[in-house]
Amino acid sequence: MAQTVPEEILAALTDVEMPKLPEEPALFDSLMVQGHHVPIYRCSAVVMGSGAAGLRAAVEARRRGVNVAIISQSAWGGTSACSGSDKQTLHTANTADLGDNFQDMARAIGAGGAMDEDTAYVEAVGSVRAMASLQFMGLPLPQDALGGTLRYQTDHDEVGRATSCGPRTSRLMVQVLAREAIRLGIPFFNQTTGVRVLTAGAGDSRQVIGILAVRARGQTPDNPYGLVMFQCSHLVIAAGGPGELYRDSVFPNGCFGALGLALQAGADLVNLTESQFGIGTRREGFPWNLSGTYVQAIPHIYSVDVAGGEHHFLADYYRSTQELASNIFRKGYQWPFHATRMLNYGSSLIDLAIHREVAAGRRVYMDFNRNPLPVAGDLPFSLDRLDDDVRAYLGRAGAHHAQPIDRLRHMNPLSIELYLRYKVDIAAHPLEFAVNNQHMNGGIAVDTWARSSLNGMYAVGEAAGTHGVTRPGGAALNAGQVMGTRAAEHLAAVGPNAPSVDADIQTELGRAIEQIAAVLKPESSISVRSVKDAVQSRMSDHAGILCRPDDVAQALSDAKDLNQQIAEKGIAHMRAGEVARVLQWQQMALASEAVLMALNHYIASGGGSRGARAIVDDAGDCTPIARSGQLEDTRFRSERAADKAVQILVRMGAEKMEIATRPSRIMKGEKPFFERDWPAWLTGAVFDAEKAVLAYD
Repeated sequence: MAQTVPEEILAALTDVEMPKLPEEPALFDSLMVQGHHVPIYRCSAVVMGSGAAGLRAAVEARRRGVNVAIISQSAWGGTSACSGSDKQTLHTANTADLGDNFQDMARAIGAGGAMDEDTAYVEAVGSVRAMASLQFMGLPLPQDALGGTLRYQTDHDEVGRATSCGPRTSRLMVQVLAREAIRLGIPFFNQTTGVRVLTAGAGDSRQVIGILAVRARGQTPDNPYGLVMFQCSHLVIAAGGPGELYRDSVFPNGCFGALGLALQAGADLVNLTESQFGIGTRREGFPWNLSGTYVQAIPHIYSVDVAGGEHHFLADYYRSTQELASNIFRKGYQWPFHATRMLNYGSSLIDLAIHREVAAGRRVYMDFNRNPLPVAGDLPFSLDRLDDDVRAYLGRAGAHHAQPIDRLRHMNPLSIELYLRYKVDIAAHPLEFAVNNQHMNGGIAVDTWARSSLNGMYAVGEAAGTHGVTRPGGAALNAGQVMGTRAAEHLAAVGPNAPSVDADIQTELGRAIEQIAAVLKPESSISVRSVKDAVQSRMSDHAGILCRPDDVAQALSDAKDLNQQIAEKGIAHMRAGEVARVLQWQQMALASEAVLMALNHYIASGGGSRGARAIVDDAGDCTPIARSGQLEDTRFRSERAADKAVQILVRMGAEKMEIATRPSRIMKGEKPFFERDWPAWLTGAVFDAEKAVLAYD
C-alpha cells in the first residue's frame, strides 16, 4: 500500500518560494574614465553569486562584522535554486552503520583521486557544522522519532551518509540562507553580471581591488555599457559551474559560471578534465537529473526512431531480464557515468547505450506505466527475479507494487509532484531523457581556506575546483557550505588590505574598459550565436563521455582558432542589453579552450579513462561487452594509478594559456593537540598557511 502524504506537504516541499529582495543601496559615487561615467559601490568584500555557497559565504562574513555585498546575474536563478535531482544530499558523520569518523569520510570524498587530502578532511569535519547550522536556520532535514537524521546510499557512497529534504533540497537551502542574508541586512545587487576582476600590483603581490560589472538597466548615454564598479579588497567567486559549455546539459539556461573571468584575472584553474555526466531530462523543457528513485522504481526504457518505431535497445546490451532491470535500479545510486562501469555488464552500459541511440537519431524515453520488457528468450520481468542487493532494497522500502509508477509514488511521491509543477505528468506519459553534462568537478584552484592564487580572491561552490575525479553524490552541496564558511572566516580574520589609491582604480578601470571595447564590435562577422554553437557543439561532440585522442586534439585547435578570431574581430552585438551576454560568451570560449587544453594534455601524456570520461583508443586495454558482442568501437584505456595523485593546472599567460601539473596535497603534520595548538587559533596563526606557487612551462 502506497504511503499517503497530504498534498499541502508535497506542495510546500516542491513549490519553494524565495524571499523578496531588499531595496538596493543608492550609488552616490562615480568615476569618469575614457568617457564612461561609472558608478562605484565600496565595501570590504563582494560575493559574486546568489546560490547556496555564495549566500553561505556572505552570511558568515556579515556575522563576523565584514562589510559584504552580493552581486548576482539573476537572483535565485542559478543551479542550486533551480536545478537538482531526485534526491540531493548533504554529508555528515553519524552512527556506525550510517556514517563514520572524519578520516574515513574524507577518504570516501577523495577516493576518485586528483583531490587534495586536506580539502577532503576539511569538508568532512565541516559537514557537521554545515548541517546543524542549516537546521538552525530552518532547513527541514528529515529525522527519526529519536532525532537521528534519516539517511540513504548515493553514488560513490557505500556507507549511506546522505540525507535529503526531497528534490528541492538545494532550493530550500538557498531559501533559508537568503532569508538570513536579508535579516542581516546584506546589500544585494540583482541583474548585475561581473565581467572583469580589477587588480593592483604585480607578480605574487597582485591583489584584488574590485570587480567591474554590467547592469543593463544602468545604461545611459554617458555609461553605454551599463558598467558599475564594486571596489573591494576581497572577492568571493560563487557563480556556479559552466553550464552553457555543453549543448547537452542539465544546467538551467544562462549558467555561465566564472572560469573565463578567473582566467582573465590570471588565477589558476585545476582539474578541468573532470566533470560529471548522467541521465536527465533535456534543458529545452524542465532539466532534471534522473537519479535516485526515478530509476530505482525500474521503469521501462526504450527509444523511438524517426518513423515512430519503438526499440527495446537495452535488450541488446544485457544478457537477461534480471540483469537489465537490476542495472536500471542501480543507476539510482550509481547515477554518474563512469568508464569502468561499462565493463562486466555494469550500470554505465546503460549510459553508453543511450548515448548510442541518441547519436543514431533516436529519442529515448522511460515509461513508468510499464515494467522493463524481457530480453529475447528470457523470462519476463518480476520483482522476485532481481539481484540480491536490488531485491533487498525494494523489500526494505516496502516497494512491492506491480507497476513502476506505484513503486515511485510509494518511495518518493515528491518526484511525481515535481514534474507536475512543470506540466509534465510522468504518471500518464513517458518521459524523454538523454545523457547530459551535470557538474564541473574542476574549477578555480583554491587552498583549504578557499583562497585562489590571486590575493584577495576566493572561490566556493562549483566555481572551486575542489572535487577531484569523483565525489559522493551531494558532496558538492556540503563542500559549498563548508568552504563558504571557511572563506568568510579567513577574509574576516585577515581584515581589509590597504585601500586602493585613486590612481590604481583609474588605471585598472581604464584598462578593463579598453578590454571590453575590444570585444564589443558591432561590425564583427562573429555573432553570439556562432560562438555559442561552436563552443557547445565542440564540447558535447568531442569532450563528453567518450573522448578520442585525435578528436580532442582537433577540438583544441579549433577552440584556439575561435579565440584568436575573437581577439582580432571581437563579437557583434545588436542591442545595448546584450553587452553582458557577449562578454560571457567570450569568456566561455576561453573556458572551453582551457578545458580542452587540460584534457588534451592528460590524454597526450598517456592518461586513461576515469570518472566521467572514457578515453577511446584502438590500442586500449578495456573493451565493454554487450549481449550482442564486444563493442570494439568503444575500446578504451584504463586509468593509470599514478595519475590519481596528480592535478593539472591551467593559467592564462601573457601570450597563451599555460599548463602545469602538481601532486595533490597530502595530510601532513602532527595530530592536533589542544594545549599546543590552541595559541594558533587565539592569535590567528591558523589563517597564515602559505599558498602553493607553481612554475608553468
